[in-house]
Amino acid sequence: MPAAQAPARQSQSFKPQPWRDRRLEIILGNLLRAGVLLSAAVVLCGAGIYLSRHGHEPADYRVFRGEPSEFRSIAGVIQSAINGRGGGLIQLGLLLLIATPIARVSFSVVGFAIERDRLYVAFTLIVLAILLYSFIGSGSGV
Repeated sequence: MPAAQAPARQSQSFKPQPWRDRRLEIILGNLLRAGVLLSAAVVLCGAGIYLSRHGHEPADYRVFRGEPSEFRSIAGVIQSAINGRGGGLIQLGLLLLIATPIARVSFSVVGFAIERDRLYVAFTLIVLAILLYSFIGSGSGV
């Protein structure tokens, strides 16, 4: 009988750790899914507004017109989106799409730190620094 009770005691004393690989994968997958769906919804709203205001204008491809200056900075895109401009909402949706993997990597750093996996924390911080530089720093002339 004691041998039969030993597995029962082991199963009772075993407490699964909440931050294991599978749970982290599920959370990261949901984070990516939510980011993509949110950015798609913002782009769709912006496209609807843009087309309702500018859909009747004829397209003129003889002269190249670059992006307006307000879309050349993150603050300008956010301000344009707050003002309800369709182009600003489209740009904001694209920024959210770009920010989704950055949020994923940031969350991975936290998950690896909770798991106390220092090697993965170090590598993930390097990847995060590269992503943040490419998202924020590359346009500032640094």
